Amino acid sequence: MTGLRFDANLKWLFTEVPFVERFDAAARAGFTAVEYASPYEYEARQLGSLLANAGLEQILINTPMGPAGSPTRSGYACFPDLVGEYREGVLRGLEYATALGAKFLHVVGGIVPEGVSADRAFARYVANIAWAAEQARGTGIRLLLEVQNKRDAPGFVLTSQAQAAAVVEAVGDNLVGLLLDFYHAQIDEGDIVRTFEKYRDTAFHLQIADVPERHEPGTGEIAYANLFRAIESSGYDGWIGCEYQPATDTVAGLTWMKDLTQ
Repeated sequence: MTGLRFDANLKWLFTEVPFVERFDAAARAGFTAVEYASPYEYEARQLGSLLANAGLEQILINTPMGPAGSPTRSGYACFPDLVGEYREGVLRGLEYATALGAKFLHVVGGIVPEGVSADRAFARYVANIAWAAEQARGTGIRLLLEVQNKRDAPGFVLTSQAQAAAVVEAVGDNLVGLLLDFYHAQIDEGDIVRTFEKYRDTAFHLQIADVPERHEPGTGEIAYANLFRAIESSGYDGWIGCEYQPATDTVAGLTWMKDLTQ
């Protein structure tokens, strides 16, 4: 399956070394591109140098999120009372994405805040995504929307791929697409080959991890060899982000790339 392109998520992979050393580690392992959620702890110039020195392409980053355990730990986009903070985060994300040459900015949806109805939170989310799309216009950066599963992120504003796809359609202009994460999709909806086929034209980026432990492909219940064949036969030419926690050592676990893509 020579048509499939995998990038390393440096939040999850190569954690055997400090973050700034993971770029070179990914390149040594054969990756030519990377993604990670948060670049904001570092100067964009420093990250750009790390990318250039390792010969890597930046695929995506996320918009800023609140601290672990906080109400905004999964993003600000559905908070009616935090529109200013959300907009500041989007602009910061676009600034970093531009500086790093990233193709995508994942606008993280958020957990419906306490005391706010799901309908009100979703309405604010749609309005916020439309605003972000206007800010991204002309930058060359496209926005991604991702559904997170209800087991790991109970109360997340997006509850299904169909709902996320409806937001993409409502915003329009081909500036916004799905980040289809097969780990989340398998847990909540299953039937992931059909899901991919249904949303193939809407999915700008894919992410992988096996279920239930979120380890590398081949360690759980997803028939990744079949899924990879379906992806390749569809003509999908985008990137597939490796967003999983290695079961043991990152490099030792990469044998799945050969075993499941032949």
